[in-house]
Amino acid sequence: MTAEAPGPGASAGWASGTRSATVLVVSTRAAAGVYADETGPIIRDWLTARGFAVGDPVVVPDASVADALAAALADAPDVLLTTGGTGLSPDDRTPEATATLLDREIPGLMEELRRRGLAMTPMALLTRGVAGVAGRTVVMNLPGSRGGVRDGLAVLDPVLEHLLGQLGGRRDH
Repeated sequence: MTAEAPGPGASAGWASGTRSATVLVVSTRAAAGVYADETGPIIRDWLTARGFAVGDPVVVPDASVADALAAALADAPDVLLTTGGTGLSPDDRTPEATATLLDREIPGLMEELRRRGLAMTPMALLTRGVAGVAGRTVVMNLPGSRGGVRDGLAVLDPVLEHLLGQLGGRRDH
């Protein structure tokens, strides 16, 4: 899918001609080099295929998620997708750190992510991720598994353009 020229009131990134996105991987073990992250590249490639300018995924330990989210949002990307830290382990705090930065939540995205995941595994019900808007940035927490990431991207795919358009002021439905 290639990016098309924006209409009036398109998302913030269209003002410069390029939409931007940030991928934040929250994993203490990946940040320490215990294993290579496999989810960040999936998200980056998905965003790139949709016309977003996106750098390499930023990998941070769970304890640094709040600072990493604030830093990512300071750059005002059009989209910020996280992966990891959404479960119930003692250091999983991605949803809490994200929720404090959102202006508005979009609960339907996470409801659908859990519903789709449940078709594959009952563990999908344990993801606590949130989705919403911070300023003009769409933010969504994806699980730390490849399957959870793919489910989340499948949920976001049919609505992302419309969502960005709404944030940019478009009123067509």
